Amino acid sequence: MPGQRFEPAPLEYLSRQSFHPWLVVGVTCIGAFIGQVDASIVQLALPTLQATFKATVNEVRWVAIAYLLAFAAFLPVFTRLCEMVGRKLLYLAGFALFGAASLMCGLAQDLPTLVAFRAVQGIGGSLLGANSIVILVKSVPDDQRGRAIGCFTAAQAIGVSVGPVVGGLLLASLGWQWVFWVGVPFSAVAVVLGWLVLPRTESIVAETFDWPGALLLMPSLLLTVLALNQLSVWPLLSLPTVACVAGAIVFLILFSRRERRAAFPLIEPGLFRGGGFTTGILGVALAYALLYAMLFLSSYALLHGWHNSERITGLKLALIPVALGLLAPLGIALSHRWGMRAVGVIGMALCLAALLTFVAIGFWFEYQSLVPGLTGMFVFGAGLGLFMAPNSNATIAAAPSQHSGTAAGMVNLMRVLGSCIGVSAASSMMAWRLEQRGGRDSLDVLFEGRALLDAIESSLAVLVIFAVAVALISWLRPQAGR
Repeated sequence: MPGQRFEPAPLEYLSRQSFHPWLVVGVTCIGAFIGQVDASIVQLALPTLQATFKATVNEVRWVAIAYLLAFAAFLPVFTRLCEMVGRKLLYLAGFALFGAASLMCGLAQDLPTLVAFRAVQGIGGSLLGANSIVILVKSVPDDQRGRAIGCFTAAQAIGVSVGPVVGGLLLASLGWQWVFWVGVPFSAVAVVLGWLVLPRTESIVAETFDWPGALLLMPSLLLTVLALNQLSVWPLLSLPTVACVAGAIVFLILFSRRERRAAFPLIEPGLFRGGGFTTGILGVALAYALLYAMLFLSSYALLHGWHNSERITGLKLALIPVALGLLAPLGIALSHRWGMRAVGVIGMALCLAALLTFVAIGFWFEYQSLVPGLTGMFVFGAGLGLFMAPNSNATIAAAPSQHSGTAAGMVNLMRVLGSCIGVSAASSMMAWRLEQRGGRDSLDVLFEGRALLDAIESSLAVLVIFAVAVALISWLRPQAGR
C-alpha cells in the first residue's frame, strides 16, 4: 500500500505471536481508559478550579465544554482522514497531542489559557476516538470481536470509576494541576507501545476528501454540543439557544444534501438505511446520557447535599462504573446466546428497577445509610454494563464492512453527544426544580442540603425516561442488528 510506507511496522517478534491481536486491544484500551479518567476527573475538579481562578460556575464549565466541542467537531473529519492516510501514525499523534495538552493544562496560569489547552486536548482525544474501535475491530478475528469490545468497554468503565477516586486524592493532597498531569505518563507509554505493537493500516482509501461536507458538519456539531451544554444556563427560548439550535439544523440539512451528491461523502448515507445501525447509535447516545446524568446528580447529592468529602464522593461514585465494567463481558456473552433485543431490555429493566426503588424509598435519604443506596447504584451500573458493550458490537456489525471505520467513529461521536445530553437534561431539571421552590434569585441559597436533595430526587424522572427509551429501542431493533 502506498500509504503504508509512512507508517512504522510493528516489532516483528511481537507480530508473529498468537497473542499479538490482544496487545493491540491493550493499546486501544489505554486510550479508552485515559479518556474516561479525564472526563470524570475534570468534572470533580470544577469546584476547585472555580475557587482557584475566582470564576463563576458558568465560566469554569468551559473547562469541560471546550474539550467536548473540539472532540465532537473534529471526530468525523479525522475518521475520514484516517481512512485516506492511515490510522497508526494519526492514532499515535492523538496520544502525543493529548499528553502534551494535558501537561500544558496543568501549567496554565489563568482560566482562558486552561480552556484553550483543553480544546487542544479535545483535538487529541478526537484523533483517538476516530481510530480506537476501528483498530481494535480490524486486529481481532470476527468471532473474538465481541470479547474485544467488551474489554474496551470495561477499560472505559474502569477509567470512569478510577477518575473520581484518584481525583479526590489528588485534589486533597497534590493540587488541581495533577488532575491533568495524571494522563501524561499513560499517553507517553501508549505512544511507545503503539509504535511497537500496532499494525500498519491494511487498506488506504484513495479518494478525495470532502472539504465542503466537513465545513458544513463541523459547525453543526459545534452548535449542537454548545446548545446542549448551555441548556441549563441559557433560557430555553433565549436568543443564544434559538440561534444555536437553528444554526445546527440549517448546517445539518445543508450537510445532508451535500453528502447525497458527493462522490466521496464524509459520512456514507447508506449507513442509516438499515435499522440496525440507526437504532444502535441511538442506543449508544441514550445509554451514555443515562450514565452521565446519574453521575452528575450523584456527585452533587454527595458533595453539596450530604457534604461528603471529595475523597469519599469519589469512592461512592466508583460503584456504578465498577459494576458496568464487571458486567460488560457477561453482556457480550448473553447477547450471543439470547440476542441483543433480550439483553438490552434486561439491562434497562435493571436500571429502571434501581431508579424506581430510589424514588420509592427516598434514595438521597437512604443513600446516607449506605446499604440501600449503594446496592441500587451497583444494580444501575450492572444494567448499563449488560447493554453498552453488546450494543456497540451489534451497531458496528450492522454496518457494511467497507464502512466500519465511519461506523466506529459514529459510535464514539454519539457517546460524546449522549454524555452532553445526559448532563444537560439532568442539570436543567435540577435547576428548574430549585427555581420552582424559591425563584431564580435563590438558586445559590438552595444549592445545599435538603432542598437540593429534593430537586435531585425529582430529576431522576429524566433518567427513567432515558431508560424506557433505550428499552424500547432495544425491543424494536431489527433482528439483523444482532
